[in-house]
Amino acid sequence: MSDLARQQDEFQRCIMTGDDAVLDEILDGPRKERDSLFGVYRHAYGSRLVEAIRNDHKLLHSYLGDEMFDAMGHAYVAANPSQHPNLRWFSQAVPDFLKSADPYCKYPELCEIAAIEKALNDAFDAADAPVLAYTEMSRFAPEAWADLKFDLQPSAFRLDLETNASAIWLALKNDETPPDAVELQQPCRLLIWRKDVTPMFRELGIEESIMWDEAARGIPFGVLCSILATYDDPDYAAVRGSNYLHGWITTGLLTGVSVGD
Repeated sequence: MSDLARQQDEFQRCIMTGDDAVLDEILDGPRKERDSLFGVYRHAYGSRLVEAIRNDHKLLHSYLGDEMFDAMGHAYVAANPSQHPNLRWFSQAVPDFLKSADPYCKYPELCEIAAIEKALNDAFDAADAPVLAYTEMSRFAPEAWADLKFDLQPSAFRLDLETNASAIWLALKNDETPPDAVELQQPCRLLIWRKDVTPMFRELGIEESIMWDEAARGIPFGVLCSILATYDDPDYAAVRGSNYLHGWITTGLLTGVSVGD
């Protein structure tokens, strides 16, 4: 390795780690001392990472405001050094950071707002997949429906919230004053996915969320309806299951269907 390459690697390492060892190899400028000159690069690096977090979490930024968000961002940068050359992945751990780090962990809506934004970003970047058309269901005889299994969109993701973070997110999205944060008596069950090129989410009732979670595990339709029968009126379990299935197909949540073993 040439001496220049070694110095460049050391320069980068010290910027990323906060080490000042490279100052021994830097000369003072005519107007500024070396620590000030090096500090420009170190500040620019941290600020660029905070900007990447801001781009991925625009509504969390709106909720916190510039000063609080930047303080949070720099704390995240210090706790989570960049490990990937693509900035797209740098902010992946923001929800976990907000859930565990003081003082942010005292405000659970913060990590959940961040989790919504992360899930929407991930849905946008998820792999493309075909969309199951409802007409394809007609090729199965009625007696085969109990054995049908469904392939879910790779962009689809389930998220359970303990606060009204989704209401806060929607208010911010619509440029409205967000409601006060509150903890919910029952979890808010969200389904996030991408329809065409637009990531979106909606809230699921507890029965539909149970059916979705079991369908994701490859449970066949007949068993799904049996599960619904234990939750509510068993006489209409198949009807309710068919209605949920119809909604999943018409909103592009499924990619395929097959008869299970």
